[in-house]
Amino acid sequence: LTNDITAARTAAISYAAQNKVCNTGPVVDANTSNASNGDVVVGYLANPSNPASLLDSSQLTNANAVRVKVRKNDTQNGKVAMFFGRALGLNSVATESQATAALLNNLQGFKTPTDGTTLGILPFALDKTTWDALKAGTGTDTWRWDAAAKKVISGSDGIKEVNLFPQGTGSPGNRGTVDIGGSNNSTSDIARQIVYGINAADIAALGKPLILTGGTMTLNGDTGISAGVKDELASIIGQTRIIPIFQSVSGNGNNAQYTICEWVGVRILDVKLTGSMSSKKLTVQPANVVTKGGVPATSGTKTTYVYSPVWIVR
Repeated sequence: LTNDITAARTAAISYAAQNKVCNTGPVVDANTSNASNGDVVVGYLANPSNPASLLDSSQLTNANAVRVKVRKNDTQNGKVAMFFGRALGLNSVATESQATAALLNNLQGFKTPTDGTTLGILPFALDKTTWDALKAGTGTDTWRWDAAAKKVISGSDGIKEVNLFPQGTGSPGNRGTVDIGGSNNSTSDIARQIVYGINAADIAALGKPLILTGGTMTLNGDTGISAGVKDELASIIGQTRIIPIFQSVSGNGNNAQYTICEWVGVRILDVKLTGSMSSKKLTVQPANVVTKGGVPATSGTKTTYVYSPVWIVR
């Protein structure tokens, strides 16, 4: 996070200078030592929604919050000049103001966002062994996301890739498609979820929240990834989605039961669901995903590359 923290300090200084106080852009100290009483303090808020939650400036590896303070005193930016106060002999006064912004960076699951938007969850699961190996550097590197052109192009970007399909799941007749909806989830339902995400009706039909209660949850399996959704998958190439990670699976086909233990963010890079089994692929790479509706985890790592939007917490 070193580069991100440096960028946060630079952004705080820049934005403070653009918001004039008494017709002057205030100077904010970068506080590179991250002293707890500094102008820009980076740290960790265990519960950003709790106004009493303390900003721990010693936990930079888990940093999820930034507090910015603007001061006007004798040594920094000058005191605020008084007008009516002069009649009482008060020519100027020292003052300061601060705000803290934060995000959630560890979620145990998701609920329907209050604004009615959908959840960008792809109904395809990946086994934990493969995911952990990918994070450790195992995988191909033949695609990259061109942020300027906003498209996927061939070439290395230093971020490894994995094929979501076909992955041997240990469950005969099932290749990792999971039901996030009713038990009779159809190809058309999966196609809709691929493009538009998981909606409130899907979660209601599932009959339970998408939350890793006690660290895990189970999802039923669907047989394979139908070629009938290849066009929908192709339409989201370059976009990011959340996928579930499973630690174990039991049962066959539609009776498969996946034990989900983590949620991760990925970007869709390449899709081919026709031809021989060996040539089929749904290639993804780790990517940051920002989502509404996240439920914070109280312990343990439940998400990787998945974050809530940033908001002013106090």
